[in-house]
Amino acid sequence: MSTQHRIVIVGGGAGGLELATRLGHTYGRRNRAHITLVDKNRTHIWKPKLHEIASGSMDLGDHEVDYMAQAHWHHFTFRIGELQGLDRQNKCIELGPYLDEHAQPVTPPQKIAYDTLVICIGSLSNDFGTPGVKQHALKLETQHDAKAFHSRMINACIRAHNQSGAIHKRQLHAVIIGAGATGVELAAELHRTTREVVAFGLDRIDADKDIKVSLLEAADRILPALHPRLSKATEHLITRLGVQVLTSARVMEVKPTGIRLADGREIESELVVWAAGVKAPDFLKEFGGLETNQINQLVVHETLQTTRDPNIFALGDCAACPCSDADGGRAGIVPPRAQAAHQQASHMLGQIKRRLSNRPLKPYRYRDFGSLVSLGKFSTVGNMMGGLIGKNLMIEGYFAKMMYLSLYKLHELAIHGAFKTALYTMARVITKQTNPTVKLH
Repeated sequence: MSTQHRIVIVGGGAGGLELATRLGHTYGRRNRAHITLVDKNRTHIWKPKLHEIASGSMDLGDHEVDYMAQAHWHHFTFRIGELQGLDRQNKCIELGPYLDEHAQPVTPPQKIAYDTLVICIGSLSNDFGTPGVKQHALKLETQHDAKAFHSRMINACIRAHNQSGAIHKRQLHAVIIGAGATGVELAAELHRTTREVVAFGLDRIDADKDIKVSLLEAADRILPALHPRLSKATEHLITRLGVQVLTSARVMEVKPTGIRLADGREIESELVVWAAGVKAPDFLKEFGGLETNQINQLVVHETLQTTRDPNIFALGDCAACPCSDADGGRAGIVPPRAQAAHQQASHMLGQIKRRLSNRPLKPYRYRDFGSLVSLGKFSTVGNMMGGLIGKNLMIEGYFAKMMYLSLYKLHELAIHGAFKTALYTMARVITKQTNPTVKLH
């Protein structure tokens, strides 16, 4: 095993950060390999938490992981910058300069050499070329997006409270396009947190009359990727909350003052959120000559190696990994879920061990443990696949909520260990006793 083997991981999401941390403990601490993590941001947040940041039910600062600190504590190197180029012949990647808020360079363009390259840069929303989405709709792809939405929401409430005239029906109306897990979870959280914001002295707003949340889905039911029973149960629950649900509602255009549907209806709204569909970043298309599919994902073998370069691996949402329908994949591809990224990071650790000892690589097999959708403090619904009972089990309520929370704890355990995870959890419990129930700034 060469002490000079250079492992470069691009993307500090769930899979990338877990992999870098575990490789740092296994190889970096003993100087048996050099591990570098690259990301365009300074901090990490678990992506399934973005809807909670956007709604104000979670304080970003309580859950951020600083990449520099994580690298120092766990024996790997962190480099900030956005991936811009790949030189496969010379085995190096090119990073663009990192710019501050005034567009001044903080770091210069960089080249980082690798022996093993792992790309795990996640996914973005897919607007399917719908007019007006880029100009007028908000998305929840990054921490910045979530914070921007939260600021817009708070400002809308304060503006409505302080204006002299009556509140227009367009004001305080949030339309969420896409009723997958992100859209449903955001709708449920928004219904609660907007009312909590109003309770902090914005008494000119009638929460029941003025605040409205609409959830739109082009398919004939919400959560179309899940079992119909779950879709029906979830729709019943969020409708009881007061969320307006519109199915078979295809959006044709997003306007400055709302949206236009395929059937000609127009819905006025101050806040429009696009949460429909996913795709890998556009720059990955034919990136470095690597094979990609129609949604820009890097096509990989079952070993997670890209089809055109055995030294380059991909995992998570940006990878099109083969998967049988029996294992939970759709169209033969591992679905873009946090549990898949977590599994692939663990598998990738084993692949690198085999690669460094010149042993054959093993194929990755996706295991679908089910899906869970949080409706905030109100409820949680989901299904568990397999397990002790050997079949698909529908779950709701408190037990489902505990299972949902455990997914995040598994991620924290992977990057912090048991002791720190326990301390962080206790600190958040204490902080909640002294802070407002919803973030107000």
